[in-house]
Amino acid sequence: MGVDYTSYHVNPLTGKNMNASFFRMNPSAKLPVFQNGSHIIFRTIDIVQYIDRLTASLSGEAASVSTETAEWIQKIENWNPKIFTLAHTPPKYRTFISKFIRRVIIARMSESPDLASMYHIKLREAYETEDKLKNLDGVKQSEDELCVILDEAESQLEKTGYLAGDDYTLADSMFIPLLVRVSLLNLEEGYINTRPKVLEYYNMVKKRPSYKVVIGKYFNGWRKYHTLYKTACFLLVRNTLRRY
Repeated sequence: MGVDYTSYHVNPLTGKNMNASFFRMNPSAKLPVFQNGSHIIFRTIDIVQYIDRLTASLSGEAASVSTETAEWIQKIENWNPKIFTLAHTPPKYRTFISKFIRRVIIARMSESPDLASMYHIKLREAYETEDKLKNLDGVKQSEDELCVILDEAESQLEKTGYLAGDDYTLADSMFIPLLVRVSLLNLEEGYINTRPKVLEYYNMVKKRPSYKVVIGKYFNGWRKYHTLYKTACFLLVRNTLRRY
């Protein structure tokens, strides 16, 4: 949108979203978070719509979201990627990270007693997530829901250049991170490459300047492995220090 902003990177795999300062601002500990003065927003769909309204206000125009765009935004927002992501993470890494996050929550709980009740909710959620991963029907449902979105996108992209028409919209801002998630999980072959229009679209949007700044800077080519390597090293060092 061309609006100046400051970006702060909080890596959930290292438990940074559980730090007391962040947790006080956002008790859900979910990412992303948007803050404009005292106004704080947690849900992605609310963030993109707020920025759209803000940009329109600054330009003196009225914010307008088409019916098609609104439908796509809601459709993508309704899919919860957490179970899908964890189900496609190698078990040994998933178990390691899960235990680490639980230890982080317990440590933060003792450091900030006034937040103990909210930390307890996150701890319970962590155990509930592990139980959900054992439910193969639930995992299959998450995969099926993703396939429905991708199939509908393939059908739409056969008719238009972007998800909600021939212009880039908020729907694309929601859809691109979904494709990036699939790519980071090395699942492109089964979910993206088998849908030629989605693949063509994905290759096109990766050339956008905003993509290069927000995503490509950290996950294109060798940068992907650099980012993941830094995370792995952090976890291994913290785990080693804990043992000693």
